[in-house]
Amino acid sequence: MLSFHWRKSYASSHNDHIELINGEIIEMASKGTAHETCLRTLWKQLPKLVGDRATLQSQAPITLPPNSEPEPGFAIVQNRTDDYLSSHPKPADVLLVMEVADSSLAYDQDVKIPLYAKAGITDYWIFNLFDNYLEAYSEPYQDNQGRYGYSNKRILLSNEVIIFPCFPDLSLDLAKVFPPKLNF
Repeated sequence: MLSFHWRKSYASSHNDHIELINGEIIEMASKGTAHETCLRTLWKQLPKLVGDRATLQSQAPITLPPNSEPEPGFAIVQNRTDDYLSSHPKPADVLLVMEVADSSLAYDQDVKIPLYAKAGITDYWIFNLFDNYLEAYSEPYQDNQGRYGYSNKRILLSNEVIIFPCFPDLSLDLAKVFPPKLNF
């Protein structure tokens, strides 16, 4: 498979985070301290909530035909007996994709929304660190011009609680996830 070869050769000469998006190798923006703090707090919260119900992965590939392998901040995917040894998760395996966005916000909105919607990923969350709220997208669609997006976008403030669409009995307190705003 192309993904193993391009990752191995490119990553061996570069220490930066890369993704395969629409057949192109994209170098991702570096992460700020707020981004890393949000990722760390999600690592504390998500495993406790999800438990053994599904598989949690962070910054690991999802294979989206025909030629993309994004590595979202987090993804909740269905459990599989081989723990995805035989292949990366595919759209049918994905329950929820989550991105943490500071410098990558426009990219996550403009490039990844259509990418995930086209693949049929039903739920996509962006932890928007600029505006300090969660953007929760659902209901992928394709319009008459062939563009993809989500028909439902909800904004949840950093002091609200969101229910997991894949597990309606589980909720995430966003106040425990969003880092406090620092004024310098």
